[in-house]
Amino acid sequence: MGSREAASVETGRQKSLVRKTFIGLLKKDKLPKAMASLKRKEVPYFWSSHPECLSVCLCRYGLDKQLVQIGAKFMFVAGMFVSGCVTILFGLLDRAPAGPIFIGLCFLVRAVDAIGFAASITASFSILAKAFPNNIATVLGSLEIFTGLGLVLGPPIGGFLYQTYGYEVPFIALGCVVLVMVPLNMFLLPKYDATPSKDSFWKLVTIPKIILLCFTMFSLSSCLGFLDPTMSLFVLSKFHLQVGYVGLVFLGLALSYSLSSPFFGFLSDKVPRSRKWLLVIGGLMTALCYFMLGPAPVLQIESKLWLFVLMLVLIGFSLGMSGIPVFPEVLNCAQEHGFEEGLSLLGLVSGLFNAVWSLGSFVGPTLGGFLNEKLGFEWAAAVQGGWALLSGLTIGIYYIYESTCKRRSCPQNLSVTEQERTPLLSSET
Repeated sequence: MGSREAASVETGRQKSLVRKTFIGLLKKDKLPKAMASLKRKEVPYFWSSHPECLSVCLCRYGLDKQLVQIGAKFMFVAGMFVSGCVTILFGLLDRAPAGPIFIGLCFLVRAVDAIGFAASITASFSILAKAFPNNIATVLGSLEIFTGLGLVLGPPIGGFLYQTYGYEVPFIALGCVVLVMVPLNMFLLPKYDATPSKDSFWKLVTIPKIILLCFTMFSLSSCLGFLDPTMSLFVLSKFHLQVGYVGLVFLGLALSYSLSSPFFGFLSDKVPRSRKWLLVIGGLMTALCYFMLGPAPVLQIESKLWLFVLMLVLIGFSLGMSGIPVFPEVLNCAQEHGFEEGLSLLGLVSGLFNAVWSLGSFVGPTLGGFLNEKLGFEWAAAVQGGWALLSGLTIGIYYIYESTCKRRSCPQNLSVTEQERTPLLSSET
């Protein structure tokens, strides 16, 4: 039953293919007629961040509360159905009048798509954790292979369909693929019963360790989202590559992330103590790679294409190192603070995880695009690396403080234990 559930839950990751398909279309010289009123430098901000990520972030809290009431399976299937239908509608927006009407419809469609995506991805994380309670990180890491495939195959497939059949076909085809998966998941996925819990969302987010882990998720998502509106423009202007080769540069990050994630997931499950090291080292490594991505002008290093690709490979590796252990670490921390195990807790943790990730996906492209225009890509990447540096240092300091507190409490516990073992009456009496 486990393999069927894993195969079914993986279909929720197909929305990454939708985003990368449109990014692939943006790299072409031709755009739909309705988009003629948009400036080319404004298009990446428009599609990569504002409508989808902000809407997802705002609706997470309501969805994780509804997860127990309506069921994880229904929420997952319903979210996929909404997302598939809206993706098809997205491909038909070229027929809308250019100007404010087209822009307004785009925001509306992407906002509705975000609600469906939020429902499916929140439920998918809960289903995974419920189906594989002892191997959460391993399963999440394994499914990131398919996320990497979406990142790799999205631009070339989208570009091919766009050049051959026009603007509408890529989105209609992807929407139909998602809709085909709806009855398949209805048949394969089991139904999980759950009882409402008294644990609240605000109680979860007020735990200090949870706050630091959320900041780690935010920094990683922000770093990854930063590359969407900035990387392709920098590669084209700096290295003078042909448009068709820009997508190949991104392969370094996607492949290294997807191939390293299963290993870090397996290591995180088999050796839980390694999670703290993965989080700290991964955050610091991500920061170093972003400082070298430009590289930062203060380093006085000339930018080379091979160095840029190498940094992307290391960024994918470091993102997998620090991103995969976060979900099981948050879940374990919640259980240590008295949260009841069950689907209700999984919904809370899943909603929190994806809300913070979506917030980073919104801030990363927005702030990164602004800094890229004002300071240039080199300084913008260095500033973005500062988020990862700060998260790695703060979570590292917390783990040092936590281990120090445990060491101080151990002698006290031992002395109490020795006193309890001392007999009340001597053996002589």
